[in-house]
Amino acid sequence: MIDAEAIWDRGLSEDAVRYISREKGEPEWMLELRLKAFRWFQKLDLPKWMEIEPIDYDSIIYYWKSKAKQTDRWEDLPENIRRIYEELKIPEAERKVLAGVTAQYESNVLYEKINEYLSKRGVIFMSLDEGLRKYPEIVKRYFSTLVPINDNKFAALNTAFWSGGSFVYVPAGVRVDKPLQAYFRIQNQSMGQFERTLIVAEEGAEVSYIEGCSAPIYRRDSLHAAVVEVFAHRDSRVRYTTVQNWSKNVYNLVTKRAIAHENSYVEWLDGNLGSKYTYKYPAIYLKERGARAKILSIASAGRGQLIDSGGKAIHLAPDTSSTIISKSISMDGGISRYRGWIRVARGALNSKISVSCDALLLDEKSRTDTYPYIDIHERNVHMTHEATVGKIEEEQLFYLMSRGFSEDEAKTMIVLGFIEEFVKEIPLEYAVELNRLIMMEMEGSVG
Repeated sequence: MIDAEAIWDRGLSEDAVRYISREKGEPEWMLELRLKAFRWFQKLDLPKWMEIEPIDYDSIIYYWKSKAKQTDRWEDLPENIRRIYEELKIPEAERKVLAGVTAQYESNVLYEKINEYLSKRGVIFMSLDEGLRKYPEIVKRYFSTLVPINDNKFAALNTAFWSGGSFVYVPAGVRVDKPLQAYFRIQNQSMGQFERTLIVAEEGAEVSYIEGCSAPIYRRDSLHAAVVEVFAHRDSRVRYTTVQNWSKNVYNLVTKRAIAHENSYVEWLDGNLGSKYTYKYPAIYLKERGARAKILSIASAGRGQLIDSGGKAIHLAPDTSSTIISKSISMDGGISRYRGWIRVARGALNSKISVSCDALLLDEKSRTDTYPYIDIHERNVHMTHEATVGKIEEEQLFYLMSRGFSEDEAKTMIVLGFIEEFVKEIPLEYAVELNRLIMMEMEGSVG
């Protein structure tokens, strides 16, 4: 834990909202939006199908400002913070494979840097706080237009208390040839992290954004309620990758949404590990002709965990296509759920949709459920939907064990093969780490 310049005491109030906005020197329109969102948060209820233990909102810290100043030099960060990021190999990844990186610690981004050649081409990559100060017109044009302030209770909470997050803007025709990465860390117990991410790819632009998240284990629960809005304009390509490894005392309740314009392509790669509860469904709105979407997600639920995830594709125009692939692993009494929504509006002729959700149960006490919702208002549509639930086959185990592997090693190999479709899509460094995390989850849960 580190000292802080300013901590707003636990508890919800309009005074807390005003304090955060004043600390950040925000324009009046943002303060008014925050206050409206806070009032919506007070009025909105949780969905009836959402199964979580009650959250004590008054015990949460809503804003924590470190004494450390934002910098573009790792060596300028305090030693204890730098050590955390070095253990996570963030500086090494920046040197080798990234075009830019930001690192958020609790409520604020402390480190951000983008390659000079990208900044000269007009690419913007910084915290959304700084983006609001430097580019208020762009932020105001897009902010809270995909995720309205009253979309759901946790989106309203985020809009009222958001801090940090990422702002990515890629001008027309610019291709960012290496990933941009943001890393979010919750370090203190009872912490609420409400980062806000806004990504805009103009006509013909291309960008890949990677997000990593983690937190240590404490006795008291923490809350992560992020909001992400992605805008893919005509002929653009956006890939958004999340690999989250929260500790098992984090409530992970997020809203993530993208809109795809004419002939654009949005990919959402979503990896969910850790957390006490996760409720997350990346959504892509296919607004104009020829837009394409792909959502590929994995979830691993162990003892005491409920991972409720999936994806949404909303077809609003003709000749659009979407693919949703979901894979889940349940072990040691964990519960995984796929929850998806497909909607084809009237006039969205020749829409093509493919949904596949596969679940792997590693024992008798674990559970998996599938809740697909399909809402089609057009006749000329091609759609496939398949779901499977399976266990590790005895024949597979026998074959691998006959080749010299132990039973635990054989089970681990089968599980890693099950998630290979996701792993091969993400950068090598993340793939290696993801495989390692899955193997750690399985230790003591199989055999």
